[in-house]
Amino acid sequence: MIHFEIWQYILLALIFIWTGCIGFGGAALSLPFLLLDKPLFWLPIIAWHLLFFSSITVSQRLHQVDWRFLRYTHSILIIPKMIGIFGLLNLPNNVLVIIVYCIILFYAITYIFNITRQSHNRLGDIVLLILGGYMSGTSLIGSPLIVAVYMRHVELQRLRDTLFVLWFILVSFKMSAFVVTGVDLQWEYTLLLLPFAAIGHYFGLKAHVSLIAAQGNNFKRIIGIVLALVIIIGLWSILY
Repeated sequence: MIHFEIWQYILLALIFIWTGCIGFGGAALSLPFLLLDKPLFWLPIIAWHLLFFSSITVSQRLHQVDWRFLRYTHSILIIPKMIGIFGLLNLPNNVLVIIVYCIILFYAITYIFNITRQSHNRLGDIVLLILGGYMSGTSLIGSPLIVAVYMRHVELQRLRDTLFVLWFILVSFKMSAFVVTGVDLQWEYTLLLLPFAAIGHYFGLKAHVSLIAAQGNNFKRIIGIVLALVIIIGLWSILY
């Protein structure tokens, strides 16, 4: 078990509270702060948390899940997902971190300039799902592209629960690959950081919807600027 300084534990607690507050897309906003270290150390922790909170969220709401569309999209997502996992397990650490940073920087730019990722036909849906599946395989951050497709086809009242089931399935594949290949699942740090992620989820459920509604694009723009600054610092530290 890796040991951190006290100030590092405090920083980690704040990062995982931040992740929980953001919601089920929080992995994309916490990874820039964590990938200054080895990705395969942090990804199992985030994956455990996603499995835990997604299972709790939908355990009493399975009747709200759009199973038909879920089965259809999963058949498209599974192959690029596995390709992404293979890349995660075989690419050199610095190469993987740079790829993940570039993906997150793309998201940050779309937030800053309010660029909407939408699909308008079946081919567009498939392209977004393939890209989202691959990104999900490499780093757990393919949700924005996948959500763009789901928002067009799933009823609003069923959207959140359907996506949580999808995240549970996709993350389960990644965790299975970790087990087969002998990756340390970091259960000690998972348990240590779980209460902080839970605090974030609690306050996120209370405030997230109203915050988005009140501030709209300004809120996303602030998130995008913070992300972009973190990514630039991270890329600079790796390249120079």
